[in-house]
Amino acid sequence: MPQLRLALNQIDSTVGDLAGNAEAIVHWTRHSAEQGAHFVAFPEMVLTGYPVEDLALRSSFVEASRAALRALAARLDAEGFGEIPVLVGYLDRSEFTAERYGQPAGSPRNAAAVLHRGGIALNFAKHHLPNYGVFDEFRYFVPGDSMPVVRVHGIDIALAICEDLWQDGGRVPAAREAGAGLLLSVNASPYERDKDDTRLELVRKRAREAGCTTAYLAMIGGQDELVFDGDSIVVDREGEVIARAPQFAEGSVILDLDLPAAPAEAPSGVVTDGLRIDHVVLSEEPLPPYEAELAGGYADRLDDDEELYTALVVGLRAYAAKNGFSSVLIGLSGGIDSALVAAIACDALGAQQVYGVSMPSKYSSDHSKGDAAELARRTGLNFRTVPIEPMFDAYMGSLGLTGLAEENLQSRLRGTMLMAISNQEGQIVLAPGNKSELAVGYSTLYGDSVGAYGPIKDVYKTSVFRLAKWRNRAAEERGQTPPIPEASITKPPSAELRPGQVDTDSLPDYDVLDRILELYVDRDQGFEAIVAAGFDRALVAKTLRMVDTAEYKRRQYPPGTKISPKGFGKDRRLPITNRWREAV
Repeated sequence: MPQLRLALNQIDSTVGDLAGNAEAIVHWTRHSAEQGAHFVAFPEMVLTGYPVEDLALRSSFVEASRAALRALAARLDAEGFGEIPVLVGYLDRSEFTAERYGQPAGSPRNAAAVLHRGGIALNFAKHHLPNYGVFDEFRYFVPGDSMPVVRVHGIDIALAICEDLWQDGGRVPAAREAGAGLLLSVNASPYERDKDDTRLELVRKRAREAGCTTAYLAMIGGQDELVFDGDSIVVDREGEVIARAPQFAEGSVILDLDLPAAPAEAPSGVVTDGLRIDHVVLSEEPLPPYEAELAGGYADRLDDDEELYTALVVGLRAYAAKNGFSSVLIGLSGGIDSALVAAIACDALGAQQVYGVSMPSKYSSDHSKGDAAELARRTGLNFRTVPIEPMFDAYMGSLGLTGLAEENLQSRLRGTMLMAISNQEGQIVLAPGNKSELAVGYSTLYGDSVGAYGPIKDVYKTSVFRLAKWRNRAAEERGQTPPIPEASITKPPSAELRPGQVDTDSLPDYDVLDRILELYVDRDQGFEAIVAAGFDRALVAKTLRMVDTAEYKRRQYPPGTKISPKGFGKDRRLPITNRWREAV
């Protein structure tokens, strides 16, 4: 069988940074060439970053992407890599724009190109366009209609982009009809809890359907609320894993493959789903036999809690770095949420770049004030205490507030103080709210909801406790000081805005609440279905009403790392003005 050394570059890119992304492509192409690679691949839309959202609708950005691709091809050739085919994802447009109602103006395309000898040997567009969850690709792109196949050293390589693997039909069966020896899919598939298992089974299934070795190359890093976890996979035609890349780590998977020789007659014509085979020959003759030395390796999988925690760290680190922020500011209450956010921030940016402020009121307990100080001692973050009582007394003397207004005033004073420090010193504020609180509106607008980013916005309260315990346990296993005080984990959660207050005064136990919320928010189950799952009717009715009436608060909450299949934001789009109720 002919041989091929394949390089899958699992790298990060930044939306809009065409020059920086091109530089990274050149760097990793050089690395791949030094390892003797015969074909080099990069993730979906790596040149522009992903997702580009409405930038796709700007003709100036589309043309800048096309120009950057041409310049990249020329540079790779000038630097001595012109003989190595390099697959790069980018933003393109159709050369044959057919203005049609409902089609993006200018016909942008989510595309990829094979660069060779200073030019573009082959380009193609994603065939299946996802239009669910965080994806709006029907809004932005027109689909591709070709089955791209490139012949390299006597091996036919069929090419696909992300959703082309996730959806049935299209390029996967077309790869079989074309007689390809390798199916290579480039992806920018965002992280979700348990998605690594789903991906592996998908790639195995598609390899068997395509009847050939299948490589799944993924992006890593973060973009706004999305995290990309890498986990690139190569399987043989039977679905057995040949190589698997680390999660959340930038790098190159380079492996030697024995692949079937291309058919004597190049495939042509129209195949499955009306796809037109677009076949390009770059090198017809197989390589002289060589001793295969690179097997790609198999990186150990992270356990569930470490995987989730790492995603939160990567998401915050990427958001801060890509938006030009080096330090963060957190209000430290001594509670579990701010403690976990502080631990994530220290791991993401380093403790010296994390600033914590304790802002006690007359209702703050001594143990909470002590827990905040102890967290700072354990982590080494910068810490100060600024009581809000003088400001609170001044407001109360002027307004005479009572009840909920008095409680929320304390939170808003803290929010104002954090934003004032942020303006003065330049750190971005991190909002500590979790998914349970956001779901039921258990947060104060312009108070604990202020900030530029919400690291645990998509994490239910029960998972907050679990992650805090995991982080402490991981520290102990490494011989380090656990960052989160045990009291922050074991004491009953409380906003401490009135004497003796605990969360269960207003909310069910989080274990029960989170299970109801997962059914309603994440799985779109209705009232009767949730009751049928074994929950009290009155409790379900109350919970669903709280969720429904809190939509206006969620719209005003900052972005935060998405780790579930349905986070608040683009995944879940409900009207604010809405009289429909699941329960009355």
